[in-house]
Amino acid sequence: MSEEAAAAPASEQQQPLFNIEKLYVKDLSLESPNAPSIFLERENPKIDLQLNTQSTLVEEGLYEVTVTVTVTAKLPEKDKVMFLIEAKQAGIFQVRNLPPDELESVLAIICPNILYPYLREVVSNMAIHAGFTPVLLNPINFEALYQQQKQQQQQQAQAQAATTTQH
Repeated sequence: MSEEAAAAPASEQQQPLFNIEKLYVKDLSLESPNAPSIFLERENPKIDLQLNTQSTLVEEGLYEVTVTVTVTAKLPEKDKVMFLIEAKQAGIFQVRNLPPDELESVLAIICPNILYPYLREVVSNMAIHAGFTPVLLNPINFEALYQQQKQQQQQQAQAQAATTTQH
């Protein structure tokens, strides 16, 4: 019986573990280079969006995941910037006892899916506080982005392998 009791904690330690330790805004900036005259414009801006995710190991089993978005609103006919918002929403996640391929997908899909709604709110509120209409960021399919990135990496690896075999 004592052997079974000793084996139970060992098997519990091998169970996959996922916890959100902390969610926070890591960086936030707003530029409105043409204020106050930009507020007199009646033209609707063209919104350009750039998105990036990054994960780093903080310590054993703890990872920081950051989703960065840069939103640029320009008046298309005058090529004037109304505003530029850059926001980095981050989180510290405890992830343990996962195979490397599963860990990679958790950090690239699940964690950004948790962070993105907070990022959307931060960007929208920042635009409102700057005197503009809210920016409503569309939902993002992080799984599709991850799959697309993996395909591009495979294609690049195949292309590199093909060029090295030709030489």
